[in-house]
Amino acid sequence: MNSLLSIDGLQKSFAQRRLLDIDRLQIAPASAYVLTGANGSGKSTLLRILAGLESAQIDAATFCDAPISLSPYPALLRDAVLYVHQHPVMFSTSVEANIGYGLAVRGIARAAQARRVADAMAWAGVEHLRGTRPSHWSGGEKQRVALARARVLRPQLLLLDEPTANLDGPAREQVIALIPTLLAEGRSVIMACHDRDLIGLPGVQRLKLKEGRLELRDANTQSD
Repeated sequence: MNSLLSIDGLQKSFAQRRLLDIDRLQIAPASAYVLTGANGSGKSTLLRILAGLESAQIDAATFCDAPISLSPYPALLRDAVLYVHQHPVMFSTSVEANIGYGLAVRGIARAAQARRVADAMAWAGVEHLRGTRPSHWSGGEKQRVALARARVLRPQLLLLDEPTANLDGPAREQVIALIPTLLAEGRSVIMACHDRDLIGLPGVQRLKLKEGRLELRDANTQSD
């Protein structure tokens, strides 16, 4: 498989403004990308399009080298692609229920749910949240719970919208440390961010949005 996801001729407009005009986007398997660009350049919009949360005009697309249509968004991608919001919503239940929500919706057997949730909690370092409520969790803890909730579904592509924004030093470091483990599991990750530590992770490729166009750049380039 040469490409996990590729899209040709992606365009997105709001009123008379062409926000995105991307000739080609190609995401490789088990690869990490940072998506950079000025505020308002369309980073979150692009992630939402890839997740099927917004529509766009697209000439052609493939997933695992097989042709697909993104309108309507296919069930194949709903299982394979997951979006994690900058401010993830937490349900007013337990940490286990929050992480296992998607498994329950998919009808996974309770015993399998419990095993996968326990593994995800250990991976994200949130086992200490047992018996507590989301209203008492820090921003970093909520972000790690959200990442665990996504990972537990075993997606092939994770779309992370500003995963370290508004987190303090230790919380940032804990979230950043999870990214290489996702790649080691064979997943691909696209992170919309301005965080230099994420941009500087080994092996991360940089995609820059500028005036609607997408450029593949050296991740070590310092200018925006």
